[in-house]
Amino acid sequence: MSKEQKLADQIISAVGGMDNIDNIINCMTRVRIKVNDENAVDYDTLKSIEGVLGVVNDDRVQVVVGPGTVNKVANHMAEQSGVKLGDTIPHQQQTYREAAESKAAENKSEFQSKQKRGKFNKLLKTIANIFIPLIPAFIGAGLIGGIGAVLSNLMQGGQISGEWVTQLVTVFNVIKDGMLAYLAIFAGINAAKEFGATPGLGGVIGGTTLLTGLTDKNAITNIFTGDHLQAGQGGIIGVIFAVWLLSLVEKRLHKIVPNAIDIIITPTLTLLVIGLMTIFIIMPLAGFVSTGLVSVINWVIGIGGIFSGFIIGAFFLPLVMLGLHHIFTPIHIEMINQTGATYLLPIAAMAGAGQVGAAIALWFRCRKNKTLRDTIKGALPIGFLGIGEPLIYGVTLPLGRPFFTACIGGGIGGAVIGGIGHIGATAIGPSGISLLPLISDHMYLGYIAGLLAAYIGGFVFTYLFGTNKAMRESDHLGD
Repeated sequence: MSKEQKLADQIISAVGGMDNIDNIINCMTRVRIKVNDENAVDYDTLKSIEGVLGVVNDDRVQVVVGPGTVNKVANHMAEQSGVKLGDTIPHQQQTYREAAESKAAENKSEFQSKQKRGKFNKLLKTIANIFIPLIPAFIGAGLIGGIGAVLSNLMQGGQISGEWVTQLVTVFNVIKDGMLAYLAIFAGINAAKEFGATPGLGGVIGGTTLLTGLTDKNAITNIFTGDHLQAGQGGIIGVIFAVWLLSLVEKRLHKIVPNAIDIIITPTLTLLVIGLMTIFIIMPLAGFVSTGLVSVINWVIGIGGIFSGFIIGAFFLPLVMLGLHHIFTPIHIEMINQTGATYLLPIAAMAGAGQVGAAIALWFRCRKNKTLRDTIKGALPIGFLGIGEPLIYGVTLPLGRPFFTACIGGGIGGAVIGGIGHIGATAIGPSGISLLPLISDHMYLGYIAGLLAAYIGGFVFTYLFGTNKAMRESDHLGD
């Protein structure tokens, strides 16, 4: 039995067995388990399992096991369940009626839970759930596009030449655009899943915003301004809102349309109504909102400079800890669509760099703490590459103080990025060193300066103020 299989078995046991699991999904570092009865989950046992770096209790039980490992563990769990990742796990001991009643009770409980968390928090979670499945594609396509951009810059500078380089850059851009150019369709499909609509219909609405086939001769007029409607106007924000409306219309039609013609009438009417609304109302209005939002963020970063950079860099790590950082994904996308780069992402990336500096300080400061040093040894390399959750849940957060000193380090790096100014990323990808190929306008040295400042800031503050005697002299990872 592999260590991933053993870890999967232990997690299943700790959450109350397979009978207590409704479905399983995963992101880059977390196995996300929807349980039937939260009271059956043994959180103490779950946190103590070797290989579990942390546990977040939210709308799902989120078990942090780290990149690479998470895919294997989630797949092993899915194999044992007998269904694919994301599918509802059937329990044979339940009758159909019992299952329906259980599901209804669960939905009611989930609804009440979401009401308690508040509408804004629910919105954040919804947006995160739409984009979490797309993270690997963002990273892969973004880095391939970044490599293409670096090669293109080298060609323009005369460092390299040749037809093969030109073709390679073209191929890299084609692969990149396979994700980024059609992101509205992917977002529409995932939004439909999140809102309980038909995924294919959501994809069609996302594709509608691309205005495929339109030219200047047959352009659609913006009914509010009289200008030609632009492909992608309103961006991802408009797509998500349109698909939410689609879900309401589709669900309503399913209730009133006779079963015999439901499969014909419902999708046709739904697409017609929401398609027209999307083109003539939602795209113009969402375009106005998204343009204003991007302008405000760029203004804050530009005017605030060092101060804005420090605030964003220092407070971004707690958002990552709570899993709320995905709320910025549609904002990054809109900034890239409108200005060619997101100037928010490089600043936010400093949060992870501050944590890397803190981890290095703990390595030197806590030489006697073998457990801590072993954890750092496994989590630090991928921390440099911009994947910070293993360090958050395995190192800094359990110890307490280092988490706050890491935030200060991130703030220092953010202040440097904000002070230099005009350091953006041309695509969404990981942070840390991995973001370097995506930096726009040849501002590589500025980004490196921010990384070094965050590393040093996190190191110094953690080395001086981030430890206590128990951390330095005992072999533990916090209470």
